[in-house]
Amino acid sequence: MNALEKETWYFIDSKNCSPAYNMAMDEMLLHWHSQGEIPPIVRFYDWNPPTLSIGYFQKVHKEINVEAVEKHGLGFVRRPTGGRGVLHDKELTYSVIVSEEHPQMPATVTEAYRVISEGILQGFRYLGLDAYFSVPRTKAEENELKNPRSAVCFDAPSWYELVVEGRKIAGSAQTRQKGVILQHGSIILDIDEDKLFDLFLYKNERIRQRMQRAFKSKAVAINELLETPVDIEQVSAAFHKGFAKGLNVDWEPYQLTQQQEQEVWELAEKKYGNDEWNFRR
Repeated sequence: MNALEKETWYFIDSKNCSPAYNMAMDEMLLHWHSQGEIPPIVRFYDWNPPTLSIGYFQKVHKEINVEAVEKHGLGFVRRPTGGRGVLHDKELTYSVIVSEEHPQMPATVTEAYRVISEGILQGFRYLGLDAYFSVPRTKAEENELKNPRSAVCFDAPSWYELVVEGRKIAGSAQTRQKGVILQHGSIILDIDEDKLFDLFLYKNERIRQRMQRAFKSKAVAINELLETPVDIEQVSAAFHKGFAKGLNVDWEPYQLTQQQEQEVWELAEKKYGNDEWNFRR
C-alpha cells in the first residue's frame, strides 16, 4: 500500500480506567472487529489504580506475592495475552486490534509483531530516542526467549523487542482469537524497581537481589534516557503520531455507543473483575 492509499483506522484514548475495564475493552474491541462492526483500531489507556497484570498462563500461587500487591494498593488482573507480570504505573498502555487477514499483516506471530511494533518504534523516535529492534544473535539467546527464567516481563528482550542503548524499553504481548490479532503493551515513563520486585516470589533474598541487579542492566524507562523528563500527554502525542506513521494510517477518533459501553462493563464484571478468572491456574 503506498502513501496515497492510506487506510483509516479508529483511535480511542480511554485515559484512566480500572484493570477489569481495560482488559474487557480490549477483548470487546477484538470481538467487534471479528464481527466486522469496526475497522482495525488502536487504543491508548492508563490504569487506575496502578495495577499488576499477569500473563494468561501464569500461576499466581507460584509466582506472585499477593500480599505485596495488596500492601502497595495495586489492582490485579489476568490478561487474555501471554507473557509475564507487568506493573502498570507511570506508563502509557496501547492496544492494537487488526484482522489476521489484513493485507499488511504477515502470517507468523513474530513478523506481525514486528509490523505492529513499527508504530512504537516511530513513537520513540518522535521523543528523540534512538530505538531499534533487538533480534537474537545466538542460539543461547534464542533459547532464553523460549524459556525465560524470570516472572518479570521487562527482564528479557524477546524477538523484535524494542531497545534503546541495548536496554529493553517497551514490553508487548499478543493473542489471536476469532481471526483477529490483539497486541497490547507498556510504554514506561518511570519505573519503581523496588516496588516491581516486591510483587514476585523468589526462592530466597539473594536470588531477588541478583535478578533486580540484572534487570537494571536489561531494562530502562523513557525518563531515564531523556535530559528533560516527559509526561503522559507528551508521550501520548508522540505515539499517536508514531503509530500513524508506523502503520501508515489516518486516524478517526471513535466513541463507544451506549450499548457497546454496557457490553464492556458486563464483561469486566463477569470475567476480569472475577477472582475465578484472575486467580485460576
